[in-house]
Amino acid sequence: MDDENSSNNQKGLVHDDLAEVKPPKWFIGFAVIALLWNLIGVLAFVTQVTITPEALGQLPEAEQSLYINMPFWANAAFAVAVFGSMTASFMLICKMYWAVYLFSASLLGIIVQFFHAFVMSEAYEVFGPSGLIIPAMVIVLAIVCLLVSLKAQMAGWLNS
Repeated sequence: MDDENSSNNQKGLVHDDLAEVKPPKWFIGFAVIALLWNLIGVLAFVTQVTITPEALGQLPEAEQSLYINMPFWANAAFAVAVFGSMTASFMLICKMYWAVYLFSASLLGIIVQFFHAFVMSEAYEVFGPSGLIIPAMVIVLAIVCLLVSLKAQMAGWLNS
């Protein structure tokens, strides 16, 4: 019986507090791609909050209005979304348990940010239907990252 349990532990079939369950090969690749995607989000955030008056002046008036009238809490939600997901992706690479919580916070930040953009402001009127493509991708990828992190947590791939 002990030989069977030992063999199963080596194959990652049995999970206990002493055995490390190895994630499948695709897991780290997924986490690296998620990190790269989320670094693009961080770049978008930094670009938005550091836009110069000259660069702002180059935008159409309707887009300028969106930037100027963005409330602090919407920018804060954007920050939670991008920095939370970037950190969570790094934690997935390191197989850290907290990735699940940060992906959850990030998804909440995304929902708040897009609620402002598409319900409280005129982003849809300014950008039209094509302005929904990137936000839709962001939401779908955030959900996928959260689901993968939850799967990793339940499978024992993450360290507590």
